[in-house]
Amino acid sequence: MGRMIVPHTRFPPATKATPKEMLPVVDKPAIQYVVEEAAAAGLDDVLMITGRHKRAIEDHFDHAFELEQALAAKGDTVRLDAVRDPARLAGIHHIRQGEPLGLGHAVLCARRHVGAEPFGVLLGDDLIDPRETLLSRMLDVRDAHGGSVVALMEVAREQIPLHGCAAVERTGDDDVVRVTGLVEKPSPENAPRTYAVIGRHVLDPAVFAALERTPPGRGGEIQLTDALQELAVGGTVHGVVFEGLRYDTGDKADYLRTVVRPAFDRPYLGPEFLAWLKEFVAAAENGGTGHRRFAA
Repeated sequence: MGRMIVPHTRFPPATKATPKEMLPVVDKPAIQYVVEEAAAAGLDDVLMITGRHKRAIEDHFDHAFELEQALAAKGDTVRLDAVRDPARLAGIHHIRQGEPLGLGHAVLCARRHVGAEPFGVLLGDDLIDPRETLLSRMLDVRDAHGGSVVALMEVAREQIPLHGCAAVERTGDDDVVRVTGLVEKPSPENAPRTYAVIGRHVLDPAVFAALERTPPGRGGEIQLTDALQELAVGGTVHGVVFEGLRYDTGDKADYLRTVVRPAFDRPYLGPEFLAWLKEFVAAAENGGTGHRRFAA
């Protein structure tokens, strides 16, 4: 299996004219981290399901010949490689969803491209730390069990209404469960467990027929969770329980945390940034913002 699809999501008002996936996380747009994750797991054919204003994403993963020539002429090989890297990650394709009719509808848009092969679905507002191997583990589970595989994280019960929720049975592997049921954003008291479905899926092409039978649900959208529930009843859905580092860019406060955490991993940036942040926090705790000292 070498295919993945990346559906488009929204983050107004910053994304009025720019896709949320193009918001920068330190020195790269969020979507590049997702494609790098896919490439690292061996997926080399990427289909992006986008809405309006898709040109920025297309341009980012294309060659910028004039810029590349200018950097080459200056001998700036470091920046030249950084500019070229997105276009070299994988074969990139694009389809417009047209109307925002839900994740299930976005997956259906990929049917002709995917055909009869299993494929990955990676949501652009979920970033998995590059040091983690979640996607590779999910591909291994698919090879071992067949069917579809979802990524699960245990969350606080009050957070359950923000996620799809899975009921599970244990298997012989500590990090692998069989999914027996799925509910889209249940109330905390109605949630079967506190396992939330996060934005990584490895799907069997049987999901397409299930999606075609899935009526619109919450908000008039076709929910992927509802189609996976049908497959789970048939015993063909497994979950990988993930306990690693995940960054959620779908919320403004989480987006800020997403920018801060990877910044510390940059050797050219982390130590200086940490020293500044300590001073800033100390000034804020003493009743000031430190804006005069740190404005420069």
